[in-house]
Amino acid sequence: MTEPFSISDAAALRIAEIVGTDQAALRVAVLAGGCSGFQYKFELDRQVAADDVVIEKAGARVLVDPTSLELLAGAELDFKDALMGSYFRVHNPNATSSCGCGTSFAVD
Repeated sequence: MTEPFSISDAAALRIAEIVGTDQAALRVAVLAGGCSGFQYKFELDRQVAADDVVIEKAGARVLVDPTSLELLAGAELDFKDALMGSYFRVHNPNATSSCGCGTSFAVD
C-alpha cells in the first residue's frame, strides 16, 4: 500500500510560521493544466471541507481534497530556503516527468 501524503519538518515549520496564531491551513491541490498536464496549487484556507484530508505536524495543518490525494499518494511536501529563493516543493513518486519550474508534472 502506498504511504499517504506527508509533510517534511522544514515544511511544517514554515507553514506554522506563515499561519502564526491564525486558524488557517495550507491547502495543497493538484489541478489539470501547466506545461506537463498537472500543476500544484498552494493557498491558505480557513475552510475545511467535509471530505478533506487534514494532515497535522508540529503545529502546521495541510488540507488535501480526495481527488488531489490520489495524485499525491506517497509524495512529500518540503520547503527549501536557498540562495535563489524560498519555496514549497512536492517530491512526488507518481510524477513521470516535470517541467523546469517544478510546479507542473505528468503521470502515466
